Amino acid sequence: MTFTQAGIILFTQHYADCIRFYRDGLGLKLLHHIDRPGERLTTFAFGDTYLMVEPGGRAHDGPKPIDASPLKLRFNVPDVQAACDHLRDKGIPTTLFTHTWGTTAEFHDPDGNRCALRSDTGFGA
Repeated sequence: MTFTQAGIILFTQHYADCIRFYRDGLGLKLLHHIDRPGERLTTFAFGDTYLMVEPGGRAHDGPKPIDASPLKLRFNVPDVQAACDHLRDKGIPTTLFTHTWGTTAEFHDPDGNRCALRSDTGFGA
């Protein structure tokens, strides 16, 4: 089987807030947007793939527990601390973690979907 591209579809309850979060907070590049009766979605570049955000999900107050959503969107960055500071400047609370293999920062979107930053260093570890 040959795949031409892969993507993630994220169903959200707070659709407009999540669009602003991924576009303005994380700075993802908008690929396309549809807003017409019966069809509402926004697609962002997500590395070599795409992240499509659609209504229809269920929000959670705070980060969703793994049993409610066993998915975490991870963004590799050259400097986790700088990216973490940037998110905090945008009003997105983050928690920084240092591991033997690198650094991560945890945060969540307006629906409680878990997200993380990860250092590029130590990726093969």
